[in-house]
Amino acid sequence: MSAAAPLPRTVAPLPQAWKRPLALLALAWFALVGLFFRDFADMAGQWWDSSTYNHVLLVPAILAWLVSQRWPQLRRLSPQGWWPALLPLAGGALLWLLGDFSGFSLARQLGVVVMAQSAVPLLLGPRVAAGLLFPFGYMLFLVPFGDELIPTLQQVTARLAMLLLRIAGGPATLDGVFITTPAGYFEVAEACSGVKFLIAMVAYGALVSNVCFRSWPRRIGFMALSLVIPVLANGVRAWGTIWLAGVFGIAFAAGFDHVFYGWVFFALVMACAMALGWRFFDRPVDDPFIDAAALEASPSLAGLARARIAGSVALAGAAAILALVFAWSAAATRIEAALPARIALPEVPGWTRVDLAQEARWQPLHTGADHRLFGRYADRAGHVVDVSFALYATQSEGREAGGFGQGALPLGSPWAWEGAGPAFADARADLLQAPGPVHRLAVTRYRTGDVLTGSNARLKLANIADRLRLRARPTAVLILSSEGEVSGAAIHAFERAAGGDPAAWMDRIAGGR
Repeated sequence: MSAAAPLPRTVAPLPQAWKRPLALLALAWFALVGLFFRDFADMAGQWWDSSTYNHVLLVPAILAWLVSQRWPQLRRLSPQGWWPALLPLAGGALLWLLGDFSGFSLARQLGVVVMAQSAVPLLLGPRVAAGLLFPFGYMLFLVPFGDELIPTLQQVTARLAMLLLRIAGGPATLDGVFITTPAGYFEVAEACSGVKFLIAMVAYGALVSNVCFRSWPRRIGFMALSLVIPVLANGVRAWGTIWLAGVFGIAFAAGFDHVFYGWVFFALVMACAMALGWRFFDRPVDDPFIDAAALEASPSLAGLARARIAGSVALAGAAAILALVFAWSAAATRIEAALPARIALPEVPGWTRVDLAQEARWQPLHTGADHRLFGRYADRAGHVVDVSFALYATQSEGREAGGFGQGALPLGSPWAWEGAGPAFADARADLLQAPGPVHRLAVTRYRTGDVLTGSNARLKLANIADRLRLRARPTAVLILSSEGEVSGAAIHAFERAAGGDPAAWMDRIAGGR
């Protein structure tokens, strides 16, 4: 019998030194998925259901490939437990806790990914973590992020389309994210913002920068290209749709937009980026991604490696951190502020309640609120103000006063953000527009404890502080809005008639008085 051929290095038997650490890492990740199953399931649901994040379905396979490319060098290293990694793991757990307290799903999901990342240096040590630094960082693309960029990208796309229309000639006017031409009235909607092109291109650009380049200036240049090209291309896409509508009609342009644009268009964008970067690729095909000898000889890594710990002890430390976080979360979750059984919009001197007769239907979204009120007031001077009030006993997932898509501009509604409105004290003022065009001013205030603000970030910080201290306080949202009259005169008149103190007025409603 002839001797068996040696196994390829990528499928060679696992070194003995790696067996127990990898088993502990698998156990840690399995435990994290089990403990935070809802967060991992929510992320996977977004990957599958949202076209913005469909590309993330490829990220796990990319991560496996990146690790396989480094494995021939990694297997030469000796993994070890490393106790300093408990610090970033604790940071990820705290981030998850803060997201849980504020109902901020992005913070929770980022927290669980950071914990999964931290398990690598915790159980495999600093040298292995250094060898896996890029795959380690690429795990962040598992977190669905970017929806917050939609309003800004809508504005940028609309302005780019308008610039191209002017260059091409022909009359066109821009009003917020609405463009009017002889061919029709067009809105750069959320789906047309180009956010999915941008996010996917950033993930792709990061991969190409690592795999195809060695020089950091070239990597940075390609990443800059990956940021700029999809934004510019989406402006061209919007302009092309409007141009086609002028030549062939809106129905043809809409059909062409659905058939050609999307992933076909994105493939062309990627091809353009690769064509521009191709001649600058400087990593040889056979160039190893890491050098195990250099990692082993590194004085800084050798110094870090002295903080070793047994893998079982490292897991016990991680378990203690998670137990503390879950206990704190459970205690805070049980706390809800006492609310009156019934609340009502009060009378306002000089103003009367009138029937709704909106030119374009508008009603703010307050998902999960314990009480919601909505009404319209008018005075003898002809001012008309719509009032939306919501009261929450607590803030959590699905019950977020300032959550994405909540408030004056519900995601998916016919209304779009046009710009910032006139200044109001302790408030956020937004100019909104619906097809017609119909204009509306909306002034939003949040109230919790002694805090009165129009800032969603400040509201979340106040909510987090209350939950950290296990303190029960209700959260209220007041939105005053006027249709057509966007100078703010009607809302200022209403506030003066209501006593001139929005905080006191909100407290009065929340107290059922």
